[in-house]
Amino acid sequence: MSAALRAGLTRAGALAAVTAAVGLLPWLSGRDPALTVLRARSAEQEPTREALAAVRRDLGLDAGALGLLGDWAGALVRGDLGQSWVSGTDVLPSVLSGLGVSLSLMGASLMVALLVAAAVCAPALVRGARGTVRGGGGAMAAMLAAVPEFLLATVLLIVLGVWCGWLPTSGWQGPVNMVLPALAMGVPAGGIVGRLIDDALPAAFGERWAGLWRASGITGGRIACAALRRAMPALVPQLGLVVVGLTGGAVAVETVFAVPGLGRTALGAAKSQDLPLLQGTVLALLTLGLAAGAVAHLVRGRLLGPGLKDAALALPAPVVAEPTRLRRAMPVLLAALLTAAIGWGLLGDPYRLDTDGRLAVPSFAHPLGTDALGRDVLARLGHGAAATVGVAIAVCVVSYLFALAFGFLPNVSTGAADIANALPPVVVGILVAAVLGPGTAGASLAVALVSWPPLAAHAAALVTETRAAAYLTAQRAIGARPLWILTRHILPAVAGPVARHAVLRLPGIALALASLGFLGLGAQPPAPEWGLMLDESRLYVERAPWAALAPALALALLAGLAVSLSTAGLRTRHNTGP
Repeated sequence: MSAALRAGLTRAGALAAVTAAVGLLPWLSGRDPALTVLRARSAEQEPTREALAAVRRDLGLDAGALGLLGDWAGALVRGDLGQSWVSGTDVLPSVLSGLGVSLSLMGASLMVALLVAAAVCAPALVRGARGTVRGGGGAMAAMLAAVPEFLLATVLLIVLGVWCGWLPTSGWQGPVNMVLPALAMGVPAGGIVGRLIDDALPAAFGERWAGLWRASGITGGRIACAALRRAMPALVPQLGLVVVGLTGGAVAVETVFAVPGLGRTALGAAKSQDLPLLQGTVLALLTLGLAAGAVAHLVRGRLLGPGLKDAALALPAPVVAEPTRLRRAMPVLLAALLTAAIGWGLLGDPYRLDTDGRLAVPSFAHPLGTDALGRDVLARLGHGAAATVGVAIAVCVVSYLFALAFGFLPNVSTGAADIANALPPVVVGILVAAVLGPGTAGASLAVALVSWPPLAAHAAALVTETRAAAYLTAQRAIGARPLWILTRHILPAVAGPVARHAVLRLPGIALALASLGFLGLGAQPPAPEWGLMLDESRLYVERAPWAALAPALALALLAGLAVSLSTAGLRTRHNTGP
């Protein structure tokens, strides 16, 4: 069996497994759906055994797991997503309505992303057209890319919506309601796209054809367009992942701005245990992600042409400028600020209530003020580091171990990795919350399920490279055992670089956990988790904005640390090789 066929079969198997999990949500949830439906239909009716049995018969829940999956799949083929357990209406119109809103928002966000990417890449294009091979705005792009959508949405809501009053902060009445959500989703996406292109352009401008064109008198504009087209085929798959990321970002952004899109509908269905509506919305989100990946593959083949559609048109390593002294010290400075804030906060009690001091302004007794229950914000910030950063370390270790295991089985893991890339952490968090309920364990599992593919791809590349080394061929020739070669040569060559890669992804994992906490899918009250603190403070942001800015600044410092570490990791990989 060829490697391509094995990868295709594993991809189809992973997709079938995810689809089956969605179909089996009523059975996997561990709760009695009949009780939810009975309470939705009549809050006053007693949940007697006979009443619950009647509801189960109506819903078909007494058919068992396989029967339930078969009935759901058969109805799905006919285009029937069932009826909502809460409202009793058909699910399909609700899904289509939310899909239309989400597609409009994603379209506007993509326009914002392209504008941001163009602004980031413009200096590199101008310099390259003039013959200077150097990137332009990589640092700025990295900063924009590291800001999570839910954090940017909250800041935009506070500054432009509440303080300035320039734009509406909720609803979906017209194009003006689209501005703030599109900015919150499009700016980070534009930072990612801009950084990818900015890193690839210097290598394209440094190739021989660019020098020959300049010597032949071809205008700088034509050279810049050709270099951009030259860099795009290798970047298109990454751009597809950016679109997939928009589906996950839409859940948080739609929640912040009360936009009736697909993400907010899915989140509401998960919290109300309306499983048919949750099945339809998650299936639509999964379809959007897979469609984005398929379109990216087709566009890449179109850019390469028929002769190169199966080739890897790789560029040389980007030209990385030597970091300044300030940039080298930036990770240390950011880590020191976070450590100081956390250490100071650990001295206080995060659960001590003071109803007389609710929403107090910052003072010597409470340097960051108090929340709506009179709890010290700085103390909650310090103790919340364990729930935000400590759990992220555990998730990072699990992802690292998964990556090492799957790195030796690339053909088996490819399909699962493709499906995992098509599911943002928020979507997986919604599914896990529907099964296990919201909580830290469920949020950790959700992030771990989607954070291993980049590490596994890195491990697989290192395994392939190490196995092909000449010295290992000599070891096999003299009779070295495969287990000895694996433990003494291959595993040590893979474990170290992948571990450093995992450390670079630690702040991003912490931000993903915070986003689930912000949506109510992670740590639950009264836990002092940063994302949950930011969500709780939104209710009184007009009266006490400092309570929202404190966790926002902590998350911003964490995002800045992610930027600094990723830049250092990029520079190391370019200088030392993969």
